[in-house]
Amino acid sequence: MNQQPKFKPFALILIVVLLAFQSRSENRPTGLSINFLTHADQVFRNGYPVNTPLYLAINQKENFQFAEIAQKNPFFGWIVNSDQNNTIQTAFQILVASSLENIQRNVGDFWDSGKIESDQSVNISYGGKELQPNSVYFWKIKTWDNHGVESVFSQVSQFKTAGTLVDYATARYPQQIQDNYPKTIKSITGSSWLVDFGKDAFAQLRLTLSGKTVGDTVLIHLGEAIKDGRINRAPGGTIRYSVYKLALKPGWNTYQIVLKPDKRNTGPQAVLMPEYIGEVTPFRYCEIEGYDQPVTKEQAIQQAVFYPFDETESYFTSSDTVLNQVWDLCKYSMKATSFLGVFVDGDRERIPYEADAYINQFGFYGVVRDYSIGRYSHEYLINRPTWPTEWILQSVLMAWNDYLYTGNTESLRHFYTDLKAKGLLSLADESGLISTRTGKVTPEVLESIHFKGTLKDIVDWPQSGILGLGKKEPGETDGFVFQDVNTVVNAYHFQAVSQLAQIANVLKQTDDEKQFAELAQKIRVSFNEKLLDKKHGVYFDGIGTDHTALHSNMFPMAFGLVPEKQRETVNKFIQSRGLACSVYGSQFLMDAVYGGNNADYGLQLLTSTSERSWYNMIRVGSTISLEAWDNKYKPNQDWNHAWGAAPANIIPAKLMGIEPLEPGFGKIRIKPQPASLGYAEIKCPTIRGEVLMSFKNKPQQSFSMNLTIPANTTAVVYLPFWSKTQKVKMNGNPVKFRPEGNFVVIEGVGSGNSVFEVIR
Repeated sequence: MNQQPKFKPFALILIVVLLAFQSRSENRPTGLSINFLTHADQVFRNGYPVNTPLYLAINQKENFQFAEIAQKNPFFGWIVNSDQNNTIQTAFQILVASSLENIQRNVGDFWDSGKIESDQSVNISYGGKELQPNSVYFWKIKTWDNHGVESVFSQVSQFKTAGTLVDYATARYPQQIQDNYPKTIKSITGSSWLVDFGKDAFAQLRLTLSGKTVGDTVLIHLGEAIKDGRINRAPGGTIRYSVYKLALKPGWNTYQIVLKPDKRNTGPQAVLMPEYIGEVTPFRYCEIEGYDQPVTKEQAIQQAVFYPFDETESYFTSSDTVLNQVWDLCKYSMKATSFLGVFVDGDRERIPYEADAYINQFGFYGVVRDYSIGRYSHEYLINRPTWPTEWILQSVLMAWNDYLYTGNTESLRHFYTDLKAKGLLSLADESGLISTRTGKVTPEVLESIHFKGTLKDIVDWPQSGILGLGKKEPGETDGFVFQDVNTVVNAYHFQAVSQLAQIANVLKQTDDEKQFAELAQKIRVSFNEKLLDKKHGVYFDGIGTDHTALHSNMFPMAFGLVPEKQRETVNKFIQSRGLACSVYGSQFLMDAVYGGNNADYGLQLLTSTSERSWYNMIRVGSTISLEAWDNKYKPNQDWNHAWGAAPANIIPAKLMGIEPLEPGFGKIRIKPQPASLGYAEIKCPTIRGEVLMSFKNKPQQSFSMNLTIPANTTAVVYLPFWSKTQKVKMNGNPVKFRPEGNFVVIEGVGSGNSVFEVIR
C-alpha cells in the first residue's frame, strides 16, 4: 500500500518562511522619490543615460550630468504595495547612509528613522544628520500595513547633493536624448531621398553617408510640414524649415548637422539649450538632396531631446478611434515640448508663459508621475511674469494645483508672499471686483508681482487686429467687448482669492484665511449682481456692455461662480457657441462643460473632426499640438505648442474622472462621464501609484467599471444615476450609495481592485 509522503516539521517551517518572505518582497515599496525625482540616481553623458553608478560617476573625468539636491532637508516619497485590498500603511522606516556598504548592512549612519507610526508615504522631510554638499547618499525604505505585513526593504536609491545647500530649492533632471530611426524612406528622384521619422521632435540630426570624391556635397533639408511629397520650403507662420550644406569626405563617415540658432528664440528672455546638448530644431522630415546612393534606416537618426519621460506610466484607449488619436497627439505633445526642462511657448520664442505652463502642468499630471518640471516652471514664472492680467492670477492657480496633486506644502510656504501679491487684491473697487484700467496699477503693485511693463486683459489669443489679423478678422475672443471691469478677469480673480483662502488654511495663516474667504464671498455676490444678465440667464462681457461672449460664460462655469438656477441657461449658451475660443481657451471650455455635467457635449468636442478640433491638428499633418486650430486662425502660429494639448488632462481628469479629493491623492475621486462612449480603459499616474480603470457603457441600460486604486489611498466612486429602481453592485453585491444629481456616489472604497455594476 502506497503511503503519502510526509513533510518533516523543518520543511514545513521553511515553506512558511519562504512564502512569508515572498509576500513581503511583493509588498516592498517602489517608486522611491526625493524632491519628486524618482530617478535621482540616473547618470547621463551628453544627454544619454549611461551605466555608470552615481557614486562612481562623481569622481570620473567624463562629461556626466545628473540631478542635484540643493535642499538641506529634502523630502522623500514612495509607492506602497500590497497584494491585499483595503491596504493602508501604518508605519515606515527610512535609512540614509553615506556609503553603499552601510546601506547594504542596513546601517543608516546619516538617518535611521526607526519605526515611525504614520500613514504618510509622500513628503517625508529628512530628519537625520546634516547633509554635506557635493556628496552621494544611499537610502531605502520599509513599511508596515494594517494587515500586519512588514515589507522587506526597498531597492537602494541614491542622490547627490549640490555644491551649495539652501533651505528650499526645486530639483530637476538634466535633459535627455533619444535616438529615433526613420519610419519610412522614399526616393524622390534618383538623387533625393525623403526621410520620415514619424513624429515631429525638438532634435538634432546624425547621418552616416558615403562620399566618392573630395568635394561631394549634399543638401540636408529639415522641416515639420510636407507638400506634394517633399518638405515644404515655405510652410508659413513659424512652422519650421531649414536647409544645410554638407560636404562629404571620401568613404563612409558619420556627420552631426550643427544647427543654426534662431535670433528670436535665443534672445535675452528665451530659455537656452544647455551646452551638453547643443541647439535643436523641431523637425519630422529630413530630405537628402544630391545623394545618388541608397539610404537605409540605419543611416539617419533623429536625436530627440526631452525632459526624462516614461511613456509606460500612462495609457488610454477607447471604442472611439478619433478620441484615441487625440489622446496620442496630446500625450506626445507633453513629451516633445519639454525639451528645455521648463514649460515654454513652443519654438518661436522659447519663453515661459503662465497660460502655457498652466495647461502643461495639468497635462504632465495626466500622463507621467513627475511633478518637478511643473513646479519648476510655475516657480520660474513667479519672478518672471508676463503681461496679461489673467496670467498673473494663474500663478495662484498653478500653486494650488501643485499642492493638490503632490500634497507638498514647501513651495506654497516659500512663495506665500508672492502668491498673495499675484491675487491683485489692490486693484479691487469697493465691490471687490478688479480692474487694470482705473489707475490702480501702481509701481508698487508691479514691483510686488515682479513685473516691469503694462498689465493688459487678454481673455483669449490672438485678438483682432494683431499678428497679421486684420481689424475685420474676429480673432479668438468671440467678439468679447472689453470694459474697465471685465468678466473673465474677475472670474479669475474669484478663483485666485478662493484658492488663496485654501492656501492660507494649509499654512495655518488664520487671519489671512478669514480675509480671503470673506473677500471671495464678496466677489461672488458682486460678480452675480453686476455681471449676470438675469433676464437671459447668461453673463455680460463686463460692466457697461450687453454683449455676451463664450468666454464670459465658460470661465464663471469653470470656476464655480454660476448660481444653480442659471446653470442650465449658461450651459445652453456655452453649447450654442461651439469652439469659439482658441486652443488655450479650450482648456477652460472643457472644464466648464464637464463641470456643468454636460458630458455629451464634452465627448462631441473631444471627437470632433471639424476645422476647429484637435483632430484637425492631426489632419493637417502635425504630430505635436498646434498653437491654433488651423494656420488661418493665427498667421504666425507654430506646430509645437503644448497649450493646444488640453485633452492630455481633460481625458483622465474629466472624461475618466480621476482627480485628487485630498492633496497628494490620499483620497481619489473616480467620476467617469462617458456619455455615449461604449468602452474606455486608462492607466493614470498619481504620486501614490497608478490608477487603472476600464468601463463598458450602454447608456440608460448598463454600466460596468473595473477599478484598481493604489495602496494607501481610498476613493469616492461616482456611477451613472438613471432611475431610482436601478441596481448598483460592488464586487457582485448590492452596495450603499447616495444620489447626487446624475450620479450615485459610493464612499470609502478601499485600495486594490473592485468591480462596479449599474443595471437599470
